[in-house]
Amino acid sequence: MAELAFECLDVRPLRYGVGPALVFRLHIAEVNAAAVHAIALRVQIRIEPQLRHYAEHEAELLAYLFGDRSRWGETLKPMQFTAASVMVPSFTGAIEVELEVPCTYDLEVAAGKYFHALDGGEVPMVLLFSGTVFAKGDKGFWVHPIPWHQQATYRMPVTVWRELMDAYFPHGSWIRLDRDTIDAMLRYKSAHAIPTWDDAIRALLKEASP
Repeated sequence: MAELAFECLDVRPLRYGVGPALVFRLHIAEVNAAAVHAIALRVQIRIEPQLRHYAEHEAELLAYLFGDRSRWGETLKPMQFTAASVMVPSFTGAIEVELEVPCTYDLEVAAGKYFHALDGGEVPMVLLFSGTVFAKGDKGFWVHPIPWHQQATYRMPVTVWRELMDAYFPHGSWIRLDRDTIDAMLRYKSAHAIPTWDDAIRALLKEASP
């Protein structure tokens, strides 16, 4: 049975892709330097927001997720970021592989709200590994699952996320609206000869302000 050790070395934005994605570089070692034929690897990535400090302006934007700062001792809990998989090729001893993780800037998604609120620093993450190991021994091929306790921690710089989103959505973000709301906004824009969505929302905010 293979004895594996996992480490996340770094993460970078995917420069050219159909959609935004982060590329995590993983180091996988077989502790006894035994040969591994392949690994069908699954990775669950979890954000651990309780492991970092937040500036006041960040806390204001995070109130939608975690409530008032006075309640964070109860509400600041780990949250799911995403899950991805990769096929690890044959290796002996150790190997480095890249895990491509599709991302979204949808502010209806908890992780999207969280990343949007951060101005700097790092995002504490834990990578949880599972999957199947294929190897060849004296009596032929054998297969066994990766134990559920296998994991690695990583602190992703917020600048990596900003760089990714700026590459795909320069100085912008996404908000999902109901069709009826969009129709009403279009009528409002037309009635007031407002050229852009930003201008329309700013006008509405100005009307609503005291």
